[in-house]
Amino acid sequence: MALRLRRHTFADDETLMMAIVNRTPDSFYDKGATWAEDAARQRVDLVVSQGAEIVDIGGIKAAPGVEISAAEEKARVVDFVARVRETHPGLVISVDTWRAEVADAVCAAGADVINDAWGGADPELVDVAAAHDAAIVCTHTGGVQVRTRPHRIAYDDVVAAAVADTTAYAERALAAGVARESIVIDPAHDFGKNTFHSLEVTRRLGELVATGWPVLVSLSNKDFVGETLDKPVGERLTGTLAATSVCALAGARIYRVHEVVETRETVDMVWSIAGRRRPARAIRGLA
Repeated sequence: MALRLRRHTFADDETLMMAIVNRTPDSFYDKGATWAEDAARQRVDLVVSQGAEIVDIGGIKAAPGVEISAAEEKARVVDFVARVRETHPGLVISVDTWRAEVADAVCAAGADVINDAWGGADPELVDVAAAHDAAIVCTHTGGVQVRTRPHRIAYDDVVAAAVADTTAYAERALAAGVARESIVIDPAHDFGKNTFHSLEVTRRLGELVATGWPVLVSLSNKDFVGETLDKPVGERLTGTLAATSVCALAGARIYRVHEVVETRETVDMVWSIAGRRRPARAIRGLA
């Protein structure tokens, strides 16, 4: 199925890099490296030059921390979205938010995608996406409270739960008026999951792909990678790319990443092995 992210359309054989840009002083990965607007804009310019088709801008870290009001979240992201839209008119802009109020403001400022990491905690989010003809990412979190870590969460079958919840969210978005080609599902590794759950979701990602909805994966430097390999943040690239390879072989379409170049090469290689992408150059034994 072709994928339409508001004003941008992509063929069903294209994979997309979604580069992370944090407008937070306390993000787990970069520790606030792009908190200052100049640094954030430089990050956008860099990932665009590296080939990212999407930037995902977030104003609140996912982990527990200081309470951030909707007004403060908007102050961090709305004007920034407008400036990025002006500077990069051909870029897909996504905003990582669970609040309908914030989503409405960023879409008015030029955002194309609402990336809801918290599984529809605000039921009006789908209405905002429909009103702006924006795309929406529908995640599975197991019903955990926003900005909390899972504690002894259990599933009879975590993948079945992820399929059921993301497709139900997708159908709710469709019923609200979001275009079918603008709905993406995401199993949300680590969110509402322990490491065993995230590994199983990775291993069985093909079951989400088989639903027919385009699948996004957010694997980059996640805790399930760190725990599996006993690696701290900053030393998880190899594990991240291994997990990325498995998801790429299964057919994931969008990859939310910190490292654009390495992930793009990994995904392109796997898609070529899978027969979904032609090699960029193939003369060996033929010339």
